[in-house]
Amino acid sequence: MADNKQIAEDVLAAVGGKENVSGVTHCMTRLRFTLKDAGVPDTAKVKKIKGVIGAQESGGQYQVIIGQNVPKVYEEVCELGGFARRAPIDENLDAPKEKLTPKVLGGKILNYLSGSMVALIPILMAGGLFKCIGTLIGPQVFGLVDETDPTYLLFYTYLFDAAMYMLPVYLGYTAAKKIGASPVLGMFCGGILICPDLVSLVAEGRTTLCVYGIDAPLQNYQQTVLPVLLSVAALYFVEKFFKKVVPDVLSTIFTPFLTMLVMVPVMFIVLAPIGNELGNLLSAFLFGFADNGGIGYYIGMAIVGGFWQLFVLTGMHIAVIMPALATFMSLGEDNFIFVASNFAMIAVWGAVFGAALRIRNKEEKTLTFGYVVSAILGGVTEPALFGCIMRFKRMIPCMVVGGAVSGLLAGILGVKLGMPGMNSNFLVFLGYVTPGMDNLVKFVVCFAVGFIVSAVLAFMFGITEEDQKEMDAE
Repeated sequence: MADNKQIAEDVLAAVGGKENVSGVTHCMTRLRFTLKDAGVPDTAKVKKIKGVIGAQESGGQYQVIIGQNVPKVYEEVCELGGFARRAPIDENLDAPKEKLTPKVLGGKILNYLSGSMVALIPILMAGGLFKCIGTLIGPQVFGLVDETDPTYLLFYTYLFDAAMYMLPVYLGYTAAKKIGASPVLGMFCGGILICPDLVSLVAEGRTTLCVYGIDAPLQNYQQTVLPVLLSVAALYFVEKFFKKVVPDVLSTIFTPFLTMLVMVPVMFIVLAPIGNELGNLLSAFLFGFADNGGIGYYIGMAIVGGFWQLFVLTGMHIAVIMPALATFMSLGEDNFIFVASNFAMIAVWGAVFGAALRIRNKEEKTLTFGYVVSAILGGVTEPALFGCIMRFKRMIPCMVVGGAVSGLLAGILGVKLGMPGMNSNFLVFLGYVTPGMDNLVKFVVCFAVGFIVSAVLAFMFGITEEDQKEMDAE
């Protein structure tokens, strides 16, 4: 267990003591100091403090990366320094304002798309677990009940469908909250797109819908992502306009009404059809690439499996997650991006486990095993990445090779992920149950290969004798 008080004492001393601190707060993983003299801390020495994963100066603050126990360390820092306690902040709230360049705009767009969709993970995970239980008790696996059993239907169909088919409504809420529009109007946009009567018209063969006298394409937007994301982005600007021009005394009634009055034709005639076509194109690209089964697919699986965690560290993964998740929602399975990234994660587990076995220093060994437990049980790989793999540079190729080998093998065996949301901790195997027991066995084989290869390489080559001496000296 981490000595949070000792970490707080060492960090506070390293930043110049309470006399040098104007204020301190924290986010999910970091202590964030506002210092009177920013030149006091020696970042190289701060990084060597036991319990500290990393440190950097950013956005006018000195940030010390602690990990999941940062709230406890923060309490100790406030107690030691007599600082006023503040509520945790969002990772990006203190970021300096940037000039709106094409690069910055692209980043904001990707942040909106990925942030809106990542917020859905609890719903997707819960729905996926229900279907997994149904799969296990049903005829697909153990055959405890038949396909007409009420419990089987409840878990396998009803609860899972409630998570998946209502997706545009949930996404309307998260997207509106992310961008700053009214969440209930975002939900309204999603509800309009999947109105049961409109879905029934599509099922009957209707292809157009008359909206204000204009024929709009009529499509089934259930389990789609981009139509509602584009619609909520437009909703933000339309609602903002009406909030400005409608008198305050009338705003409660007329701002939402006028906003949706404008949004209905914009959605049905322009944005939803465009979003649907973009989603189809993304699905065709990603799964067309994956389904080719040729050398390009295998190379892609090896690259994603090997380098995904490095993509995450640089933020490059955001550009891939959004279309991959959109494609998943459209087709209901994945055999490329999410599968390969799962094995990249498993390679981290194996590499750090191998390093923990190799390290002689008892304190560092205990700390490194803690990284493994945090990653496998809690699904948090940041401590493992910063505290071990990025710290000892020879660990990086051990992780890359293990992820690449297991990703390539998964491509060759045709491993498929059948449920979203099961990709951050030891429950990852549940996502591979619904395609069948044969698929689960293939996943387990690839899991073992990725973990063992990474662990063996890390044990043999990841930690040098110089690293061991440096840890002893610290």
